[in-house]
Amino acid sequence: MLLKLLLPITSLALTTIICAETKPNVVLILADDLGYGDVSSYNPESKIQTPNIDTLAKDGISFTDGHSNSSVCTPTRYGTLTGRYAWRSRLKKGVLFGYSSHLIEPDRVTMASLLKKAGYNTACIGKWHLGMDFVKIKGNQYDFNQPIKNGPNAVGFDYFLGISASLDMPPYALIENDKFLQNPTDHHPGGGKGKVGFTRPGEISPDFKHVDYLPDLARRASGWIAEQAKLDKPFFLYMPLPSPHKPAFPSPEFKGKSGIGDYGDYVVETDWAVGQVIKTLKETGAYENTLIIFTSDNGSFAVPDQYFVAQTGHKVNKHFRGQKTDLYEGGHRVPFILSWPQGYIANKGKTSSQTICSIDLLATVKNIIHPEEQTHEDGVSFNAQLTGDLTAENTKKLATIHHSVSGLFAIRAGKWKLIETNGSGGRTRDKVKTKGQLFNMEDDPSETTNLYESHPEVVEKLSVMLDEIRKK
Repeated sequence: MLLKLLLPITSLALTTIICAETKPNVVLILADDLGYGDVSSYNPESKIQTPNIDTLAKDGISFTDGHSNSSVCTPTRYGTLTGRYAWRSRLKKGVLFGYSSHLIEPDRVTMASLLKKAGYNTACIGKWHLGMDFVKIKGNQYDFNQPIKNGPNAVGFDYFLGISASLDMPPYALIENDKFLQNPTDHHPGGGKGKVGFTRPGEISPDFKHVDYLPDLARRASGWIAEQAKLDKPFFLYMPLPSPHKPAFPSPEFKGKSGIGDYGDYVVETDWAVGQVIKTLKETGAYENTLIIFTSDNGSFAVPDQYFVAQTGHKVNKHFRGQKTDLYEGGHRVPFILSWPQGYIANKGKTSSQTICSIDLLATVKNIIHPEEQTHEDGVSFNAQLTGDLTAENTKKLATIHHSVSGLFAIRAGKWKLIETNGSGGRTRDKVKTKGQLFNMEDDPSETTNLYESHPEVVEKLSVMLDEIRKK
């Protein structure tokens, strides 16, 4: 049954194109390390106000049980764009770095290639972090004058402007399509180890400034939208933000805005960047017919800084246990909002408690454009949640898989969550005596009571289901 429901969808299924009048623009904004508790519409006790993200919640639907498909950056990006768990690729654990080779396999369907075949103009403006192939001279030396291969342009994006990985990973330089705008010929010393300002040493372009990247990204993304709005074609913008991932370098005009330090200020600036996109969409008349998807690639990293929590009272992941990297909810339960003001979303301003995952986004977008298509490899459309009953369960979605930085697994099916290890699978140093951990997520969303030994039948059922999904 499982295999039949989740068979891979090949590019042959992408040939159907629907009428231009029904095609929405699509903007996918992926924040980096933004916690569930950082967004004020999700956390009334948040010390940070996010009015622009809250606008999306008001004009759309917020999922309170929404998850990234991994608890770290690269695999979530892979799954979000491909609808396929990254642990099926060569990346079994960890993340890529700035000079890593491409991860998305040639000819694999992505959200960009899907929408491009449906007549969309497509762009990625932001942080890529899915690998691209630089021309190597020897060792760790690269020829920056040569075209970069197998980047975003190779997987469906007409245009790319951004950085190869995170703002703490060299090369610190802007890439436009397949070339550097300015070669990274200078050296950045790195610094800030263990703090929110951490960066690695490495190559940097003479004009590149970390503090300028987020506002520059917002300006360029808004400019691209404004140009697209003049054309008689729908557009898809994938906007993977660099923030509030460390280094948290808020621009001078945002310093002190949150009242809780650089991390909070960087979240405020992140919300401002979202607001710039909303503003441009409204000014160009495109807002009403634009599906805006806003979520985060994993939970926040700021949990270990107990001084931060004690001094500010701000809980980045709200009441959820753990942090980025973990199998616990704090690692992957994230803000997850879909907004489409024109009327497609029937439950504007409402919340849904149904479990969804970023692995399902490609299937959902595909289902909107090609109504007969409800699945895509590992993902299943949650389109019915947008148009109908918020309490209706998606019977095609058997389970959601969680994956940690160390390559360990958990499975969520209904109210039950099984963690296949006695720890977090990530940075949180909790250990239990049982072989694994079982939680009732309806009664215990903070994962305080391990039911592994008292419900062996549930452990067995979920273990079999997890093995079947992994082997398919």
